[in-house]
Amino acid sequence: MIGRASGDTEWMERHKPPGKFAFLPWLFMLTGDVESLFSGKPPLPWLGGAGILTFVALYVRTIALGFDERRRHTRAPLLALAGLTAVTFALTIGYGGDWALCFPLLSLATGVVLRGEQRRLGVAVFFYAGSAGLIGSLRGGPSEAMTVGYGTLLSGFITATVLTLFETIAKLKATREELARTAVEHERLRFSRDLHDLLGHTLSVVVVKAEAVRRLAPRNLDAALEQVSDIEAVGRQALTEIREAVTGYREGTLTTELDRARSVLEASGIEPEFRQSGPPLPPQTAALLGWCVREGVTNVVRHSGATRCTVEVRGETDQVRLEITDNGRGTAATGEGGSGSGSGSGSGTGLKGLTERLAAAGGSLTTGPDGRRGFRLVAELPVDSLDPGSEEGRTP
Repeated sequence: MIGRASGDTEWMERHKPPGKFAFLPWLFMLTGDVESLFSGKPPLPWLGGAGILTFVALYVRTIALGFDERRRHTRAPLLALAGLTAVTFALTIGYGGDWALCFPLLSLATGVVLRGEQRRLGVAVFFYAGSAGLIGSLRGGPSEAMTVGYGTLLSGFITATVLTLFETIAKLKATREELARTAVEHERLRFSRDLHDLLGHTLSVVVVKAEAVRRLAPRNLDAALEQVSDIEAVGRQALTEIREAVTGYREGTLTTELDRARSVLEASGIEPEFRQSGPPLPPQTAALLGWCVREGVTNVVRHSGATRCTVEVRGETDQVRLEITDNGRGTAATGEGGSGSGSGSGSGTGLKGLTERLAAAGGSLTTGPDGRRGFRLVAELPVDSLDPGSEEGRTP
């Protein structure tokens, strides 16, 4: 049951919700009433014609107001629905027969207007269904009463349920995208804040000493050269700190990146599943796979629209395999941060860089749609291909 509900939700995410024009074809249910008017069977056909025109106008008006977000919660839809109710009772009581089909249309319009208001919707739909059954039994017998009453009951509840589900899914999707955007922005802010803290003081010192050099150079060359020496020392120290900071960000351990990936996925509303097996990995191998995890999970959060992401690391004595799969749209859009699809090399900047880095280390990167749905990233790397002291496998 859970899998079926998940499949229904994914289907609704891929399809647009019904709009106001989707409910207009139901007016063809009144074709029999219109034909009877032209045949002259009912009494006062002109009055019936006026009633039909009024019913159609009020029905269209009620549906339009029910889909107008600016006026949906005002009194206008309720007034239009009240008028539609009055015309429905007048036509059904006055003419009977096929005219009872006005009740399912009335219930449908009620579902559009009162969706999300379960108590009021239930009272209104049960009242309409009971009235339709009573009038149908008096004018057409028990069979007609059951048919019209049941149809009235279903049309209102089904309409309200479908529209509410689509609106709820739209809100959840918007919330998930906002969470993903917030998670990415939070990471950017953290990195920019750390860089500011790292370089702010250093650059201030460089500026002050450069001004001192400009002032001292014309009259005291030795003092100016001392300031230049200090600038050189500060600059070298800054370069060392930047390298250490970048190395810390981009060469975190695999365990650290897996923990970060889980946190980001959960914050974005994506269900994470992690599996890891095999012997411990050399530091450089783990560092490179950690970068693959960061890039792959970032693409899932930004571009996939997935609800579930699986990260699996399978290590052997001579090779390790990392696989990241999701149940999203089956493509990874290119954009900031890099992503792409294809086989062998991604089309995005990030995946292209990973492909080149893995190739230099004797490994490979394969990306592309995962069958009918989802996206798959597979990184394979020889465990003994990276010497702990080499620079291969390091991300610049």
